[in-house]
Amino acid sequence: MTAKNQSDLKRCGWCGTDPLYVKYHDEEWGKEVHDDRILFEFLVLESAQAGLSWITILKRRENYREAFAGFDPVKVAQFTEKDVERLMQDTGIIRNRMKIEAAITNARLFLDIQKEFGSFDAYLYSFMPDGKPISNHLSDHKMAPARTEISDAIAKDMKKRGFKFFGSTICYAHMQATGMVNDHVADCAFR
Repeated sequence: MTAKNQSDLKRCGWCGTDPLYVKYHDEEWGKEVHDDRILFEFLVLESAQAGLSWITILKRRENYREAFAGFDPVKVAQFTEKDVERLMQDTGIIRNRMKIEAAITNARLFLDIQKEFGSFDAYLYSFMPDGKPISNHLSDHKMAPARTEISDAIAKDMKKRGFKFFGSTICYAHMQATGMVNDHVADCAFR
């Protein structure tokens, strides 16, 4: 497909025309992910996004990858106060101490869930009806909810386990990003 043909395709309205956003929409958003490393990546990125726009985080994604050991939860779980101080000086990421510390805490809790459920993926899908993703058929991207009963339940359980910066709205965004729910509009060419 040529670049011209690619630009003529119908997309969800939220991604606009920013090339980075369009690439993310076309290649990742709403596509099923069962790889725990990628699920951890989105846990870190979605938590960092709290209160900010997603494009702000997307533009820093490679910096996050470098700063957070390639999103290896085992390595991030071993970060110390010295690492927190190093990350607080890293201009390539959002330098919010609470979010940085949350990423480290969440990595440790992520590993606990892997031990308990076999994988973080198995844990997340234990909340899904029949253990399967949900495909919504929206006529307009503005119809997508900000949270659902499922995201409420996951966020509540994760909060009880000690996770930080992962409320129901962030959880739902994580579900959309990793294809637990497909909220591409019905006529989106990338559905």
